Amino acid sequence: SETLPKNGELTVSVTVTNKGNYDGYETVQLYLRDIYAEIARPVKELKAFRRVALKKGETQNVEFVLDEDDLKYYNSRLEYGYEPGEFEVMVGPDSRNVQHATFVAE
Repeated sequence: SETLPKNGELTVSVTVTNKGNYDGYETVQLYLRDIYAEIARPVKELKAFRRVALKKGETQNVEFVLDEDDLKYYNSRLEYGYEPGEFEVMVGPDSRNVQHATFVAE
């Protein structure tokens, strides 16, 4: 879905494949960016991560579930909440190598 409904959830999923010659682990990180916030917000704010074990050649689907609490921050009036609007979600093994998508929070 490209919309996070009020009081709802949004599932973000990514496919991870071990293309190496050995079994190993990958840490999948999820970052959020509030595109039009009232105050300056981080460009990439780490919200979740998951460490997955992958055998040589194995592929896994990794899912994260976002809700309103993941979007909240203290605004200029020191109120804890979020502003409905456009957000960017980024998922990858680190902060530089990410896949991007956008969604609208209602």
